[in-house]
Amino acid sequence: MTVPGLDDQAPERAGHVRLAAVLSIARAHVDAMVAHARADHPDEACGVIVGPEGSDTPTRFLAMTNADRSPTFFRFDPTEQLRLYQDMEDADEEIVVVYHSHTATEAYPSRTDLSYAAEPQAHYVLVSTADPDAVSVRSYRIVDGVVTEEELAITE
Repeated sequence: MTVPGLDDQAPERAGHVRLAAVLSIARAHVDAMVAHARADHPDEACGVIVGPEGSDTPTRFLAMTNADRSPTFFRFDPTEQLRLYQDMEDADEEIVVVYHSHTATEAYPSRTDLSYAAEPQAHYVLVSTADPDAVSVRSYRIVDGVVTEEELAITE
């Protein structure tokens, strides 16, 4: 499986990360991200979905607190983030999905999102609540500043 724009890069630039072209995700997780985004609107909501290390399977949903309480920026609460990493280490888990909402713009990574994308194995899911009647959910891979949109396969 190839991802245009990434697999044709030199292996050292791509960080030897093999990326899927599809994020398989449970409807319950998508619904939870949307509900969190709507509840925190007009501020950005943020969180993660973790899964077994190396599996690329999102299994455990964790809504995080946006420490900045901002409509244009998010930052995980540092205490929650520390606890998250300790729990993942204990359970042999890793971040599979990093999600956050955009409250006034489309569901596409901003320059700030690109600069803070630090999990090369993760899917970056954006939920746009700019139009409350038509919430948009899109998924991306972000590696070395390169954004690649991927399909969402929602499972029941």
